[in-house]
Amino acid sequence: MKNIMKRVEANDPVALCQMGRERYEEGDYNGAFQYWTKAAGLGNAEAHYELSCSYAEGEGVEIDEEKRVYHLEHAAIGGNPRARYNLGCEEAKNRRMDRAIKHFIIAANLGHNESLEVLKNFYAKGHVSKDDFAAALRGHQAAVDATKSPQREMAFSEKI
Repeated sequence: MKNIMKRVEANDPVALCQMGRERYEEGDYNGAFQYWTKAAGLGNAEAHYELSCSYAEGEGVEIDEEKRVYHLEHAAIGGNPRARYNLGCEEAKNRRMDRAIKHFIIAANLGHNESLEVLKNFYAKGHVSKDDFAAALRGHQAAVDATKSPQREMAFSEKI
């Protein structure tokens, strides 16, 4: 905890986001919101995603659809796959399937499993071409493979 506080004092956006998560888990939604706001201001995509969730749920802030989407878009632009997936769901809900599919493809290429499942269902229904689905499948596998390492495998096996 001491090291993370040093990083927070240095305005490290990752440490600020982590402190926001810790405050959130403690039930301090206002504190979490403050840390995430500062981290998002420093460009942290995960903090933008957390803020979008806060605005969706009204935790620490009033529910605000416009701000939710704003932070969701910034998180997606910053490379957050869950944000891309959520934007895909928004576009699908609004019947903008071409835009939804693009979001799901990007998220799948970042290794997001649920996006790949959605694309599989869309492919089965004829909404996604065979070439696009195959490319998304290859991109997803490449992203998953990129996260594998002997150290991660060992750490995972020790948890089980």
